[in-house]
Amino acid sequence: MGVKKSGGGQRRGRGFTLIELVVVIGAITIVVGILLPVLGKARRQALTVVNMSNQRQVVTGVDCFASDNDESYPESAAAIGRLDGYWNWQEPMMIVMPDYVDPRRHRSMSAYLRSYIPDAGVMFCPCAPRRYTYYQRAWDAGDEWDHPGTPMPMDRLVGTYCFYWNYLGCLEEGRLFLGPSGPEYGGGQSELVVSDYFGYGHWRNKEPYGTYEVYNSCEKFKGSSVLAETYDVAASWAGLPRRNVKLHAGYTDGHVETFKSSEAVPMKVSITPDGSKPYPSGVGAGIIYLPENAVD
Repeated sequence: MGVKKSGGGQRRGRGFTLIELVVVIGAITIVVGILLPVLGKARRQALTVVNMSNQRQVVTGVDCFASDNDESYPESAAAIGRLDGYWNWQEPMMIVMPDYVDPRRHRSMSAYLRSYIPDAGVMFCPCAPRRYTYYQRAWDAGDEWDHPGTPMPMDRLVGTYCFYWNYLGCLEEGRLFLGPSGPEYGGGQSELVVSDYFGYGHWRNKEPYGTYEVYNSCEKFKGSSVLAETYDVAASWAGLPRRNVKLHAGYTDGHVETFKSSEAVPMKVSITPDGSKPYPSGVGAGIIYLPENAVD
């Protein structure tokens, strides 16, 4: 006898209809649209955690150096020096100073701190568009750093954090900013050791933007675009902020705190060794913004 086939079995291997496919794609799009802002926020929060950890490690590094050197922080790599008979400004983002500044001192920050901070990544803000291409190579080279792609000898390197130990700057109304010379600060010195870079009117803005009237930061802000690295300056964000920029700063006691750009105080780079004369606007480092409590 033949076996009677059932007509009630389910159809197997049925594909999606066009309407079903559109519904599935629409659902996926909605889910992705919901998740992307959440993931973006989580990534920003993670970068903030790394950023604050970096700044704590910087403070710890210079504190450890001080404990081994009569409670004194190392010399600043942003010292004012003589060039062709003139005093030459240096911005606080300097990691390696030019060879011509002062042959009697180390030109590289890592010559002092490499044994305390071996990872160069600690010295660069993770929120910047990208790390400097040769960041570890430059850190390891110390005083011998020389960019492999330029004919100029002994290149400088400008990073993404501002480093304030033993730094001298010009505040408004003729006041001076004195960075800490050691953990036991005194004599009108600030407690500020390191901060995110947030500035205005930097010399680099002239070429891509056609004007110096642009803000720069290692922290991304609404309305900013990437200012690509050059052989001597790390990449940063640049533009005109549409809202407050959230920034971070580390202090001699090891704590790192958050401050807003609206709560910052302007500082100009000095062109004289006593800090009495700021470098002219439009041709130098422009204005560097410090947290208010760093200058109280």
